Amino acid sequence: MPFPPCPQCQSELTYHDGMQLVCPECAHEWLASEPEVEEDDGLQVFDAHGTRLQDGDDVVLIKDLRVKGSSTVIKQGTRVKSIRLQAGDHNFSGRVDGQSMDLKSEFFKKT
Repeated sequence: MPFPPCPQCQSELTYHDGMQLVCPECAHEWLASEPEVEEDDGLQVFDAHGTRLQDGDDVVLIKDLRVKGSSTVIKQGTRVKSIRLQAGDHNFSGRVDGQSMDLKSEFFKKT
């Protein structure tokens, strides 16, 4: 699968390095997940592997996450059922351990 060109210098020599893409010509780094886009058909949100998410999907956490403002850690492999897409930086919401949270799709994969 070819990677997208660098958004800064448009170089086609980009490569995947963990969770981000890297341009060897200008050293620009950016997240590999697609950004959300609002189009005529609605909000588009993608998981860490580029799969499109929809309301009601189930997702699994791909790395441990600390909860901001708390000492709680959500462990890798935690399942979030029936997500709800929303606009903004934290582009979906769901229930984790009985609490409703706004989450970023780049740390989850669709199941």
